[in-house]
Amino acid sequence: MSELHTPHAGDDKARDDDVVSLLMRQHGDIRNLFDEVEATEGDERRDAFRRLVRLLAVHETAEEEVLHPFARRGFPGGEQVVADRLAEEKAAKEALAALDELDVDDPEFMPRLLALRTDVQEHARAEERYEFTHVRRSTDATNLAAMARAVKAAEAMAPTRPHPGVESGAKNMALGPVAALMDRTKDAVRKAMGK
Repeated sequence: MSELHTPHAGDDKARDDDVVSLLMRQHGDIRNLFDEVEATEGDERRDAFRRLVRLLAVHETAEEEVLHPFARRGFPGGEQVVADRLAEEKAAKEALAALDELDVDDPEFMPRLLALRTDVQEHARAEERYEFTHVRRSTDATNLAAMARAVKAAEAMAPTRPHPGVESGAKNMALGPVAALMDRTKDAVRKAMGK
């Protein structure tokens, strides 16, 4: 199984000049990582789950920082589309944070993982249908490429795991590992976009 594993976020060398294509490929990688977590056990499952957490964090944060701001103003109804996606993302982040506190061998892990997978897949379909299509129709290739570069830069800079000491210990404990990873990814996206 390990020879066929899904790459870590940022490992692929694909040339991405369209943010929609990049995010849709990440949706595929996320599905593959869910498959990998389900099909493995022990340390292999832990590794696959770590990669899933990281990719979900990078992906959702990049959407929030790069794609959603464009969608809000880029097409009619964009504000509501983004509001709906943010509500879905908030629920998924909470479920992911709770799942991240469990060991992969815990009897609660797989049922919670499968519930999260269902929610994430429904969210991805809604993004593709209600947001991605409109984004691609509402801008030019130059802007799609600029947004893709920002997402790729964030992938490359995001830590593979939350690192203690990067923030105050109290803040890191209060946020939890998933939230801390998302915060650092957000910083990486903003830096990549020159904000």
